[in-house]
Amino acid sequence: MYPLLETVRTPDDLRRLDEAQLARLAAELRAFLIESVGRTGGHLAAGLGTVELTIALHYVFDTPHDRLVWDTGHQSYPHKILTGRREQMKNLRRKNGLAGFPRRDESPYDAFGAGHAGTAVSAALGMALAQSLESGHGDERKVIAVLGDGALTAGLSFEALNHAGDLNANLLVILNDNDMSISPNVGGMSNYLARVLSGKIYSTVRERGKRILAAVPPVQDWARRAEEHMKGMVTPGTLFEEIGFNYIGPIDGHDLPTLLTTLRNMRALKGPQFLHIVTQKGKGYQPAENDPCAYHGVAAFDIESGEPLSKAGAKPSYTQVFGDWLCDMAARDSRLVAITPAMREGSGLVKFSEAYPERYLDVGIAEQHAVTLAAGLACEGRKPVVAIYSSFLQRAYDQVIHDVALQNLPVLFAIDRAGLVGPDGPTHAGAFDLSFLRCVPNLVIMTPGDENESRAMLSTGFLHSGPAAVRYPRGGGPGAAVKPGLATLPIGKAELRRKGKKIALLAFGALLQPALAAADELNATVINMRFVKPLDVNLVLQIAATHELLVTLEDNSVMGGAGSAVAECLTQARVRTALINLGLPDRFVEHGAREELLADCGLDTEGVLRAVRAHFETQRAAQATQ
Repeated sequence: MYPLLETVRTPDDLRRLDEAQLARLAAELRAFLIESVGRTGGHLAAGLGTVELTIALHYVFDTPHDRLVWDTGHQSYPHKILTGRREQMKNLRRKNGLAGFPRRDESPYDAFGAGHAGTAVSAALGMALAQSLESGHGDERKVIAVLGDGALTAGLSFEALNHAGDLNANLLVILNDNDMSISPNVGGMSNYLARVLSGKIYSTVRERGKRILAAVPPVQDWARRAEEHMKGMVTPGTLFEEIGFNYIGPIDGHDLPTLLTTLRNMRALKGPQFLHIVTQKGKGYQPAENDPCAYHGVAAFDIESGEPLSKAGAKPSYTQVFGDWLCDMAARDSRLVAITPAMREGSGLVKFSEAYPERYLDVGIAEQHAVTLAAGLACEGRKPVVAIYSSFLQRAYDQVIHDVALQNLPVLFAIDRAGLVGPDGPTHAGAFDLSFLRCVPNLVIMTPGDENESRAMLSTGFLHSGPAAVRYPRGGGPGAAVKPGLATLPIGKAELRRKGKKIALLAFGALLQPALAAADELNATVINMRFVKPLDVNLVLQIAATHELLVTLEDNSVMGGAGSAVAECLTQARVRTALINLGLPDRFVEHGAREELLADCGLDTEGVLRAVRAHFETQRAAQATQ
């Protein structure tokens, strides 16, 4: 089915092809990508848009010697296929299979790991500077950063662009503009201008003119401004020119001859270069072209129809519970404003954005801005809700502390994808939020054990007079009926779910269900802790006084997490009841099905039973030796 693609095992094979064969290779690569992701699921639309760009980059540049850095790494599937990993795509995002993002330990062609957006220019600039410091080798290696899928909205990207322009670094930045177009100037004239502006004649005249006019500063300044204004009439690159980049584009990112010519020309240019290409997200697959958001990340699907192979579950996900609650609370309270850093669909905000467009704010991939924006809204009497993934909240930690918590502002953080997220792996796992939030003063932190409790906690946090966070996992819960209304919970109060003897399982959030299942075999007490902060100290001490062993369970790093809060409580009260803290280990947990990963970490029912039994076996062995 893919006779030409099968001959390309590495970019060296690609570079041996005749240029006339590349269009056919692009067609085969696109078809293979659709078939492959249709079987495994994964990120599809972004990669379909980068097929020609990926071919052109590996054809023109000497990878991996030349460094190719991908931003927002889910656009890199074609890159994986062309760099020796085509056969492994059948295990994409599965346990022990290929990662869904570039990884340095997976291939020498992956120059930098990327799961979050906005990192490519900073990393590539560091590589370019490192190369320039190697005596006698400063001009040999080329460094290319590919921004895509909204990465230019990240503040980090602009910080790096500003620095690179100031340093006059030898760096090529490519903006893969897919439906976030700075300008509609794409077509024959724009492609022609790009070839001219990146060509040797223009660049030679430009550089020599700079040297000649350097002796006459007023004329030099006039010439620079004249050039910028001339470019500005036909291209949108004035901003990048002002930063210090030589801007080329926009050009059609699916036009291989133009891409190849422009990249060859730019490869010879010195200093910071910026190439703006415009691509179509989902290119070549009609369902993805029609709805690129829906095909951004997909489960396995039927290629002919585009329909998913598995039916959606009848019970609502935690994300859906949040979306429904948000609309209900907005109807009751006109002060509510919802904020998302470019995750409308993923965070369950579609219905709200349609029903309350004037109270919906998508700030782009700018998590820091999202949190401080919420703080400003709260200062003026609004009640902001920041809907954000746990791993993305990490990027706004200073703002959570300095701008929200320090001023005790009523901002609610609805933290999705808490705990292990499965196929997306460690770049997207919400493994640390309890640990990094628990030490922040003024912040109330809640962990729902089921869907109905999640709704009640969202109401509790929203109506609280200070900052609050509700963290919930990806996907569905145990299927608890979600009651209508906007009921709240008493802050800092846990719930006794099962009364047993000797052993007490203190469960935080999603691990309530394995705790209940293990308790049936152990005849153990189960406490649904609900609140990580403030902790229900009275109940913890009461349970410690009446049980021989306490076991905490959390889908968070065991270091500094909710279990640590219980340990601190016991230590401060000088209580010596035995304690086991179960949580995520001190390592990055790899990708795979969420259930597989929880079992590997000992956080399923069998894992709880093993930990408890091992404790008592160790205790008996110690007593036997006395």
